[in-house]
Amino acid sequence: MKFFIDTANLSQIREAQDLGVLDGVTTNPSLMAKEGITGNGNIIKHYKDICEIVNGDVSAEVISVDFEGMKREGEMLAKLNPQIVVKVPMIEEGVKALKYFSDVGIKTNCTLVFSSGQALIAAKAGANYVSPFIGRLDDNSTDGLELIKEIRQIYDNFAFKTEILAASIRHTMHIVNCAKIGADVITGPLSSIKGLLNHPLTDIGLKKFLEDYKKGN
Repeated sequence: MKFFIDTANLSQIREAQDLGVLDGVTTNPSLMAKEGITGNGNIIKHYKDICEIVNGDVSAEVISVDFEGMKREGEMLAKLNPQIVVKVPMIEEGVKALKYFSDVGIKTNCTLVFSSGQALIAAKAGANYVSPFIGRLDDNSTDGLELIKEIRQIYDNFAFKTEILAASIRHTMHIVNCAKIGADVITGPLSSIKGLLNHPLTDIGLKKFLEDYKKGN
């Protein structure tokens, strides 16, 4: 399973990269705004800065909701760095854009996916990644993990190459359960990724080892 971090915070991205398990980054306009990154020029520079930190794919989202606008933005973003993956919303114009980008060799991430039918359409259009938002489904009394299972079955049935990128991760068990049911990628906050490190028995065991070592010295 690949680990992506879902943030535009450069310090957190560096920390995740230094941990040695980071495979990529996902961002969106809300995350950019959270870091005070506004204006097209600043956003473009920020994407470039992110690509200098990580080695893997970096999802950069288009703002347009029409095909021509998505095409124009996506081509511009893709030219910034080979690591850039153009993030396209799951709407009719977005599906057209996914197909276009697939035909010209631009990598894509279909975002805001909330049903297996949407995931099927995205794969048919040639998306490299599809992003089901499992946390938002959970927030609305729907089982987000069940959606991952459905998409996994559909993609396996027809050997789709589209990778399932579980998004809107809320906690460490989301990550563990996504790994169990076959998500290809998770993208979440640094806290959830680092949370996988924690177990009280590890802390107790290490404390005892150190105490025993000091007794003998």
